[in-house]
Amino acid sequence: MTTTISLEAIEEIHFEATVAAEQAAARFFQEKLGGQDQYACGFAWVTVFEKASTRLGRRLKEVGFRKSYDGGLQLWNPSNFGCQNVDTLEAGARAYAEVLKRYGIQAYAGSRLD
Repeated sequence: MTTTISLEAIEEIHFEATVAAEQAAARFFQEKLGGQDQYACGFAWVTVFEKASTRLGRRLKEVGFRKSYDGGLQLWNPSNFGCQNVDTLEAGARAYAEVLKRYGIQAYAGSRLD
């Protein structure tokens, strides 16, 4: 599904999604981990299956998404949370993806252990 959204709108959506991701990661880190970076380490990201050459793809690249080897575009650690706990980072990625979905952009959170 290709969505026509202006660059300004993508910047605003990205800002809203980043704030949601930061809050979700911080909340998980405090509530579930007691503020300690512990347990499984890993990475988390958001994937949008959109070609980089489309209008939406170009706009997503301008806010930090990069081409994925699996297809589409990815934004790694959208919460920018400084820890290694995969569950914390994934909470942020899920929150980011949910904001994009509210605007009609099909986004998926992903993660892997390190």
